[in-house]
Amino acid sequence: MDDHALARDLASAARDLLVEVRRGGLSGRELGREGDRQAHELLVAALRVHRPEDAVRSEEGGAVSGGDGRLWIVDPLDGTVEYCERGRGDWAVHVALAVGGRVVAGAVALSSGKTWWTGAPEPLAAVPERRPLVAVSRSHRPALVDGLAEVADVELVPMGSAGVKAMAVCSGEVDAYVHAGGQYEWDSAAPVAVALAAGAHASRVDGGPMVYGNRDPLIPDLVICRPELRDRLLGALAELRARGVSV
Repeated sequence: MDDHALARDLASAARDLLVEVRRGGLSGRELGREGDRQAHELLVAALRVHRPEDAVRSEEGGAVSGGDGRLWIVDPLDGTVEYCERGRGDWAVHVALAVGGRVVAGAVALSSGKTWWTGAPEPLAAVPERRPLVAVSRSHRPALVDGLAEVADVELVPMGSAGVKAMAVCSGEVDAYVHAGGQYEWDSAAPVAVALAAGAHASRVDGGPMVYGNRDPLIPDLVICRPELRDRLLGALAELRARGVSV
């Protein structure tokens, strides 16, 4: 099985497990902790079987040494807050492979049952002419992100889970996803891999590349967008940062 298919199968299996855990009797933080734990254990155990020489970095378990430059980056449950809220579906599972700092394979398994993956990338969906829609965090909204609505003339759309927001760009539900104020490698690696494979732009808010496998896993900001919006959004973000607007 190649790396793309492995990412797809593991993300899908963890998502299906999380659905079953959610159907049990747990609720609130206890549900989130148990879902995170079981999905993490499934992913790490499977990677040790299928790619025993590779390193693994998980939100729930740190990094496993080794890998000769190959690093699997997984988020067993992205959108834990939303997962714990009955009736919400904006959570996902992320599985990605980075080689030499660049994501080369990945999958985002959505709670809906759909898994987006790099082995069979879907091109960006066509969208109607409209004021650009930008997905943003429900809970982490620094002034830099809020300032976009004015400077770039866009409409902000709050959503949970980085994976859900990135896949909303791919599906055409929104035109961009912008985040600032704190994320880690496991939050963005798989969404970036899938979005790039679909033909989207992905970078830091200053236009710099997304680099993975760093000693410090913090990657605090992110822009994923339709390529025709790249200059508009990065220009607006540069203007806001020049004004001293906080990230």
